[in-house]
Amino acid sequence: MRVGFVRHGGHGAAKFVLTVLAMGLASAYAMSSHAATIGLLSRPQITQAPNNNDRVTLEGNVSPFATASNDRGRVEDATVLDHMFLQLKRPADREAALETFMQQQLTKGSPNYHQWLTAAEFGQQYGPSQMDIDTVTSWLKSQGFTVNRVYDSGMTIDFSGTAGQVHSAFNAEIHHLSVNGENHIANMSDPQIPAAFAAAVQGVVSLNDFRPHVNFKPHGDYTFTSGSSTYQAVTPADLATIYNLNPLFNAGINGSGQTIVLIEDTDVYKTADITTFRSTFGLPTANFSQVHPSSCTDPGDVAGNDGEAELDVEYAGAAAPSATLELASCKDTSTTFGGLIAVQNLINGSSVPKIMSISYGECEAENGATANAAYVSAYQQAATEGVSVFVSSGDEGAASCDADESNATHGVGVSGFASTPYNVAVGGTDFGDTYAGTSSTYWSSSNTSTYGSALSYIPEIPWNDSCASALLSKAAGYSTPYGTSGFCNSSEGKEYYLTTASGSGGPSGCASGKPSTSGVVSGTCKGTAKPSWQSILGNPADGVRDIPDVSLFAANGAWGHYYVYCYSNTKGEGVACTGAPSGWAGAGGTSFAAPIMAAIQSLVNEHNNLTGGAGNPNPVYYSLANTEYGSSGSSTCNSSNGNTVGSSCIFYDVTQGDMDVNCTGTHSCYKPSSTYGVLSTSTSADAPAYGTGTGWDFATGIGSVNAYNLVYASNW
Repeated sequence: MRVGFVRHGGHGAAKFVLTVLAMGLASAYAMSSHAATIGLLSRPQITQAPNNNDRVTLEGNVSPFATASNDRGRVEDATVLDHMFLQLKRPADREAALETFMQQQLTKGSPNYHQWLTAAEFGQQYGPSQMDIDTVTSWLKSQGFTVNRVYDSGMTIDFSGTAGQVHSAFNAEIHHLSVNGENHIANMSDPQIPAAFAAAVQGVVSLNDFRPHVNFKPHGDYTFTSGSSTYQAVTPADLATIYNLNPLFNAGINGSGQTIVLIEDTDVYKTADITTFRSTFGLPTANFSQVHPSSCTDPGDVAGNDGEAELDVEYAGAAAPSATLELASCKDTSTTFGGLIAVQNLINGSSVPKIMSISYGECEAENGATANAAYVSAYQQAATEGVSVFVSSGDEGAASCDADESNATHGVGVSGFASTPYNVAVGGTDFGDTYAGTSSTYWSSSNTSTYGSALSYIPEIPWNDSCASALLSKAAGYSTPYGTSGFCNSSEGKEYYLTTASGSGGPSGCASGKPSTSGVVSGTCKGTAKPSWQSILGNPADGVRDIPDVSLFAANGAWGHYYVYCYSNTKGEGVACTGAPSGWAGAGGTSFAAPIMAAIQSLVNEHNNLTGGAGNPNPVYYSLANTEYGSSGSSTCNSSNGNTVGSSCIFYDVTQGDMDVNCTGTHSCYKPSSTYGVLSTSTSADAPAYGTGTGWDFATGIGSVNAYNLVYASNW
């Protein structure tokens, strides 16, 4: 759309364990018929009675904000902490068996191909021993906690209690904190559990009220483009043209019969906003509902996050206009993100959605080891049930521990929400026409009746608003972004372009272990292991999960392009959706890219009759990309070709630009003789974190997508 330019006693332990073991044996016997048939009954890992005087510490589970300087004293013992999650572990042989089974689920010709499990089957076949579950549950009750639910997967126990009970049971004091003028609560030390539980219990997912961040950035004003008279803002019609959705819509492939679930911790501000969005842009009336899975609490409207919810719904519906759109939300508790509660209730429910999109994130080193494990576990279960999970990679380049900051200070880190092997991590691009001076080639001088003006596919570059961007730096007239005479240290760069806003990617570095420096990949940190399917031209032999997987447009205006959406809550920085959409709210971020990619997958499912879902689609995506890129890449499918890119390309290989961001400090920051440097894998040379390259890269993954060709690919 073309618009005008705008700016923590052993007494009675023996009796306890005998009672629990008896209960466990009875439960195991009850399920033995099914388990014996498949030979998958898990062996107990808890072989001794729990003793609160013999504990082990669960390292890596303290918020980086739980510091002495932020401490405002211990929380009253009577303070209620609702819906805490205790994450369990399965035996190693069950984990190996599960991974083998999951590979079979995605291997054509295997008798287990697309044989999706229910949550109960998942728990019975691949969960912890029922004896272990019963032992841990009974221990929680003996500590005074209320056990709200043991999820069917057997991997998670939902329990509630008080701060005093948490202190007694886990030797973890909960304190008041003051952080940037806001009041919070958090554990001040790593929790502990009875040593008898070490093999079976991962830990408590969270004991603080710090919530993940949304992944969208409001449309900004950028002075170096001030000589241009227009922005080319992206609308549903533009999206359909650029990513080749129109031929699908014309063939009746539009999401009909498909349900896309958007995971949130808020309701939308107004359903009328969604109605206005769809009517203005010529989309059919939405089949939209808001649900609060199982027993979770309706969060109501959470200003700011409600804008996230609305854009998720609106743009999932833009890419799959006839799909059923379901916003699934749960209220955040004093310890647990409502979105995770929603996910757990959905994948352990009677009716499991086949596509989920999550536009929230938190870097691994801040999220904590148990919370990271919780997302791995949840998405893993979802994949075995046929669910495809799409997660925004983040909006801060390779500096995910510096989200929403003006400078990167914690080095390279990625989101624990996106770095599991069982989700599609969706990164962000921008369009390269402004940089190349070819906007008139790709955008009409006028709008259609549905406010479309894109003429074809448009060459893409990584989304990057930072002065560390080589392209921005060059366009502004600087030879380098760093150094005393570099763009980041110029008056213009410091005023407008000191930001971490950019599409995120990088290697998993702290999915487990404990940082020695708070919020920095260090100490005993380890990344999630690289999945076997992530072997492709350009992907490094680093042994860890790398993100993103795919990318789509996600910019917020540095090069004149951003998304238009309807969000009328002025308390959340929205604006009234009246008049032409050029005056509506504008934004970018991988929050847009994730639901759009989820919607494209719904079209894949629709056309290929994948009624049970596709599970994790990444193995198929990478297989297709391997065929396309081969051992040397594809000049035909290079995104820089723009409107002459090959018509048979499934992915567009983004090879120009970077997602590097400005930095200060000593963590992965190349800063020669100046105040502001650039995020780098070397502190003594400019090794940008990260640039594009042929095939896969940290900036955009395997690239963006031609939706039509993906839907019609034979691999499905």
